[in-house]
Amino acid sequence: MEKEKLDFVLIPSGLFVLALYHVWLVYNIIRNPKRTVIGLNAHSRHQWVFSMMTDPLKNGTLAVQTIRNNIMASTLLGTTAITLCSLISVFVSSTSSSGNTASQLVYGNKTPIISSVKYFSICLCFLLAFLCNVQAIRYYAHVSFLITVPTSKDNRDAIDYVARNLNRGSKFWSLGLRAFYLSFPLFLWTFGPIPMFACCCTMTFILYFLDTTTTFTRQIHYQSSKEEVKADDLESIIQSIMHVYLFSRAVSLKNPCSIFTGKLLSRTIGRIHSSKLVAFVFISLLFSAMQAMPGIEKH
Repeated sequence: MEKEKLDFVLIPSGLFVLALYHVWLVYNIIRNPKRTVIGLNAHSRHQWVFSMMTDPLKNGTLAVQTIRNNIMASTLLGTTAITLCSLISVFVSSTSSSGNTASQLVYGNKTPIISSVKYFSICLCFLLAFLCNVQAIRYYAHVSFLITVPTSKDNRDAIDYVARNLNRGSKFWSLGLRAFYLSFPLFLWTFGPIPMFACCCTMTFILYFLDTTTTFTRQIHYQSSKEEVKADDLESIIQSIMHVYLFSRAVSLKNPCSIFTGKLLSRTIGRIHSSKLVAFVFISLLFSAMQAMPGIEKH
């Protein structure tokens, strides 16, 4: 095969390998998110937002500092991207005006049109990285205000809204990082189609290990999520016990079982899960039995 035609075979093949891998990655993020690092981190960020917003007076400073670190990282990548894009534009304009010949290291098509396409694709890649990081900064700045708003645990809609915005910012951060990854094979394309194709295959192999999770990581995440759910259930049960105690002391004792069971379950049955409902029913029967004792009836 003539070396001028290598660009028309190896370049689309390398880009097809990267595109096919990212299609597989997006499919797993949607269908099986815990198998990928992006999906697992999105679930962890949702839990983090829940823990921060339930106690903003205690965790407000930590939450704002964490968001600020993400903003600084996005700012650094965005500044780097637009700077590299400007430098490449100046370099292309200077070489085109001076009429510089192609390097002897390039094994492939050396026509001026292909050289212009190479530099234009690199500039477009860095511009995409810059725009994605700007959008990430936009979402992070919005979340930094929302995450300090006091919210109860029952207000799931507000917590989900903040978590969605945080995950959108992280998705734009990931897209900007992917644009930086794509710039490596495009930069090697300036030295010929063979280094570019080899870089695409190697990067796909490396990204597979960076984007997928192991069984050990999924087990750790599952155990931490399970412990958090148990802690929330225990806290809700303790709060319900205090509510039951104060309610039983305040109401009339003419028919304590009917008053207690009716009013308590009418307040909580629309908010709790089935496992918590069993705990509430058990508590209601326990306090009804306590109220029926002779020592408690004499007030």
